[in-house]
Amino acid sequence: MIYNPSGAAVIRRLTRTLIASTVLLLAGCAAEHSTDLPAAPRPDSNTSAGSASRALGVLPVGGRAPKTGYSRDDFGQAWTDDVSVDGGHNGCGTRDDILRRSMIEMAIKPNTGGCVVLSGRLEDPYTGREIQFVRGPASLAVQVDHVVALGDGWQTGAQQLTADGRVAMANDPLELLAVDGATNSAKGDADAASWLPPNRSFRCAYVARQIAVKTKYRLWVTPAEKDAMADVLATCPGQELPVEAEIAVPAPVR
Repeated sequence: MIYNPSGAAVIRRLTRTLIASTVLLLAGCAAEHSTDLPAAPRPDSNTSAGSASRALGVLPVGGRAPKTGYSRDDFGQAWTDDVSVDGGHNGCGTRDDILRRSMIEMAIKPNTGGCVVLSGRLEDPYTGREIQFVRGPASLAVQVDHVVALGDGWQTGAQQLTADGRVAMANDPLELLAVDGATNSAKGDADAASWLPPNRSFRCAYVARQIAVKTKYRLWVTPAEKDAMADVLATCPGQELPVEAEIAVPAPVR
């Protein structure tokens, strides 16, 4: 056998190249399975661009801030018309705007600029019952609820808003619903982890509205609140956030 040194050198170079390529290939495979790398995003067929589930997924999560010093006055004069949100500066107080939006078969009090509802019928979303509203001693049979209770909002970021921002939140039609008075009183300042409407068919829309308010006013959710919201939305994966047509305040009945 004749030894060919140049041929041996070629073989050694080929061997080194093969080893190096194998090492790089193995390293690449390891990198694909490394927990240090972000996983590729996967589309979720149960959500859409305006879905409540997607919006909930990006809300910040945190604990409750202290409620020390909280007062309803921190959200400005109740039902003021001097706000920048829908219905503001239309000559009617916010509560009257929401009653007008919510009632059917209404009678409007004369000489009030078309604002004040004397009587009407409410299909209450919280109980699913029909309530006859008559202004007077029994007016509190229908109350206007802050969907995200102001006390809850205060403890999840609203105290960091400007004064004008809190007034806007408290009078925003997105945040307000006309509902059964006794049921609203039972809710108090509870969040979704502690209270949900007795009317189960409305729970998805209720939670979606809370998520929309918390998104708009840059509030956060607690871990228990987020879990409760997710549990509700799991029963209605296609639930979307409220749209403008659902929350708009009608013009005064002149």
